[in-house]
Amino acid sequence: MKALVTGAAGQLGLEISRCFARDAEVVALTRAELDVVDHAAVLAAIRSARPDVVVNCAAYNDVDGAETDPVTAMAVNGFAVRSLATAARETGATLVHYGTDFVFDGQTDRPYDESAEPAPQSVYATSKLVGEWFAVGAPRHYILRVESLFGGGAETPRPGGRGLGSTLDKIVDAMLDGRPVRGFTDRTVSPSYVPDVAAATKTIVSRPAPSGLYHCVNGGLATWFDVVRVAAIQLGCESLLSPITTDDVEMRATRPKFCALSNAKIVAAGARLPTWEDAVGRYLTARSR
Repeated sequence: MKALVTGAAGQLGLEISRCFARDAEVVALTRAELDVVDHAAVLAAIRSARPDVVVNCAAYNDVDGAETDPVTAMAVNGFAVRSLATAARETGATLVHYGTDFVFDGQTDRPYDESAEPAPQSVYATSKLVGEWFAVGAPRHYILRVESLFGGGAETPRPGGRGLGSTLDKIVDAMLDGRPVRGFTDRTVSPSYVPDVAAATKTIVSRPAPSGLYHCVNGGLATWFDVVRVAAIQLGCESLLSPITTDDVEMRATRPKFCALSNAKIVAAGARLPTWEDAVGRYLTARSR
């Protein structure tokens, strides 16, 4: 297998490249090497590499920033996926594209499955949903919705000894520094451990599983406060944690309050995605090394 990875310098891109490289040829392209909004460059890169699978890890993830920069958000999260799907269709490659839980409005009390109707509440969420629509343009495609990513590349030391900067990574950094941290008590999520997402991606591509939409998250659900508390207890830092609600923080973009996802479909397809508690434990153990 030959895999081409876009956004290869990001948290997910690094781990996807590392995971696929164990037994496949990987062409890992950073933003500096391939700007996915450049349609001609995308077509040229994929035509030249002739990969079996294109894994798109490039994304505009500034949720609040998208509210004032919708053009960039839509270009990266939406129209760039059309270019990737076009190139995948022309070369016969499989396209993997990552979506988000933000496509839902959060007005529920049970995990969303793949049949749930999207109702994006922000520019970021809308741009990600458009990307999902365009990904279908590749005859063989996997749209994997992930949520609250953590770990992976963050466990590889960078200058200053810190990780790549997802929410949980930053919170753990703060606790290790002895700084107080807060967790939302009114946002319910299904956290996604990056190495588990990468392994699940490789599994469904390799089998291969039927094309389509999958929720690629660790099992279970919890409020952000509960997630942080599990980490704090393992680190012996529970005294640093205090609760907070979304009303206490000024945010430009609307966040869905209940956005847990069901991973039953992807697990049935053969992927292994343990509970989020198990994932947080393995993440902290990996960081301690």
